[in-house]
Amino acid sequence: MKRIKKGDDVIVTTGRDKGKRGTVLRLVDDSHVLVEGANKVKKHERPNPMKNTTGGIIDKEMPLHISNVALFNPATKKADRVGIKEIDGGKRVRYFKSNGEVIDV
Repeated sequence: MKRIKKGDDVIVTTGRDKGKRGTVLRLVDDSHVLVEGANKVKKHERPNPMKNTTGGIIDKEMPLHISNVALFNPATKKADRVGIKEIDGGKRVRYFKSNGEVIDV
């Protein structure tokens, strides 16, 4: 089970976008995530008439390493660490380490 999933609300903990909050748009691979509004870069793109795209400089979000983001805890309004535990019936759930609150039931 992954500690961070698509659709989670996260905070960037390191880098130039430290402190920014956004939702996880997708998991690029098992160690990189794409966060909405974080790690934006200017990308020079060529025009491609086959894909009907115009060229120019575009703003694009690039992936962040999963260790550089932390899940946002709405109870404490801060970034929090995530643990995984089994509840009755053998179902595995994620929980916040600070207050033990279960994230997904």
